[in-house]
Amino acid sequence: EEVPDAVIPAASKKITSISSPLRAIVRLRRHYRGLKKSRLHLELPREKPAEFVHTRLLQRQLSLNRAPLYSPSMSFFNQSGFESSQYFTFDTSVEHYSVKKCRRKKSRRKSRMVLYPDKTKKYLPAEEKSKAKRCLLLLIAIIFFQILNAIENLDDNLQKYDLDALEKTMHREVFGQKVAVESIVELLKDYLATHIHNKPLVISLNGPTGVGKSHVGWVLAKHFRSVMDNDFVLQYFVMHHCPSGVAPLTCEIDLSKKISDMVTRAEIEEKTPLFILDEVELMSPVLLDTLSRFFEPNQTNEFLNAIYILISNLGGAEITKFVIQNASTELLHQHRGAEELLSIIQPVLVSVHPLWKAADIIPFVLLEKSHVINCFLEQMRREGLYPDQKHIENLANQLSYYTTGDKQYSSMGCKQVVAKVNLL
Repeated sequence: EEVPDAVIPAASKKITSISSPLRAIVRLRRHYRGLKKSRLHLELPREKPAEFVHTRLLQRQLSLNRAPLYSPSMSFFNQSGFESSQYFTFDTSVEHYSVKKCRRKKSRRKSRMVLYPDKTKKYLPAEEKSKAKRCLLLLIAIIFFQILNAIENLDDNLQKYDLDALEKTMHREVFGQKVAVESIVELLKDYLATHIHNKPLVISLNGPTGVGKSHVGWVLAKHFRSVMDNDFVLQYFVMHHCPSGVAPLTCEIDLSKKISDMVTRAEIEEKTPLFILDEVELMSPVLLDTLSRFFEPNQTNEFLNAIYILISNLGGAEITKFVIQNASTELLHQHRGAEELLSIIQPVLVSVHPLWKAADIIPFVLLEKSHVINCFLEQMRREGLYPDQKHIENLANQLSYYTTGDKQYSSMGCKQVVAKVNLL
């Protein structure tokens, strides 16, 4: 049947009205895909040069030829994959991978945003202050004030005993024993800086007769009696307090009672007693054992706060020999010489009694002739006599000396000076 001419234009008009929007949609979709592909093309890595790709292909082919384990199909697959792909991925869709990558970047950016509790006031949350930090600062401040207080107490103790004046007096009145005097003052300063100790201070003055050991003991007793009461200074002479006819047990009881009473009174008044024991070489073994018990560190507090000065002629022969051998050197006037001399006489003292292990031994060397002349001058001033230099030299020449080179050392020291001055 033939279709009427009037119907055909109407149908074509209807199809044309429907297809034109579809074509517009298709054109928009193609344009969108083109933009998307261009964007993905910009994000993909740049292609490598042809020479570099060719070199890598040759290296790949050589490695495949060396490895016969791979099948031909496998080698072809690897070669074709190397030529076509530029990066490895489990997803065949490059577009999907790029979209996921963009989403991941966006999510990371969002995670860095700071959310404030109030939108109207944007401020960082206040930091919580730690209480432990405050406690630590308080502890540091307490320790600082404790150290400062301890330093002030050290200065107060040293000023109480006036050790600077003692040092000046000993340097002025003790001749030829500069190293020994400095060692004694240093030990006293270290010990008297505080009232709390773990052991008593024991100083042993050893040397030949007439070198100034007993005179140092007399100077120490005089000084400490002036800064403290007379009740806290004891001068114990073995020949006087324990004569040869008295039983050793009686001397032991008497000495123990004196030491115990004095340290008890000194502990109450927070003072340090001084015990000067002269002629220790004449003590019996019973008295030496008694003294060694007082020197032990495991005692009550009052017995730990005490100073003992032991004066004896033990080791005098070794000191005399050392001085004569080293007369030509300056070793005698140095602390190094005192240490070397100490290493010689300490075994001699320990062999007599073990109590010298707990003592600080200070050796006294021989006096030169110039020191003996100074002893004459000082003694004549004390007696109120006019010191004539020629007369003093004549008196000094009457004494016996050890002559070594150009130096003369007195064999009896200043022991006979008092007797010679009394005859004037």
